[in-house]
Amino acid sequence: MSRAQVDQGAAGMGEQREANRGRILIVDDDPNTLEILRRWLAREGYTTVSADNGRACLDTLAKGPVDVIVLDVMMPGMDGLQVCEKLRENPNWRSIPVVLLTAKDDIETRSRGMVLGVSEYLTKPVNKLELFARLQAQLHSRELERRMDATAATVAGLAKK
Repeated sequence: MSRAQVDQGAAGMGEQREANRGRILIVDDDPNTLEILRRWLAREGYTTVSADNGRACLDTLAKGPVDVIVLDVMMPGMDGLQVCEKLRENPNWRSIPVVLLTAKDDIETRSRGMVLGVSEYLTKPVNKLELFARLQAQLHSRELERRMDATAATVAGLAKK
């Protein structure tokens, strides 16, 4: 059975803070890890969506966009690297940054993740400050990408005139 949950951020944060922080999809089969990450991110004003397995992650993405995915590697059924393969196959998802959480920090997992386009790696147990820093870097990159796309569209529109 899969589960998805949305947390709108810390109480009183509202949409303005949400727009500044981003929407983060957290995927982990361990309910304690999901809850800890959700609480950390909510306190910082992020909107979170969570899924407890790979299939639920893909189902959640099909329902609406996210800015960054925090993804556990070792999960039953579809593991995190298999999820990355599915993300890269879908043109709507392939540019979403992925922060991979791994309990086993080995070169094989990292190498395979790099080939699949993983943006960042964090080893469990996760350091809260490092998580926030890496999320901010990925959100900043995502925002720059959106601005470049908007500029390119404007230039293309002007070129047609």
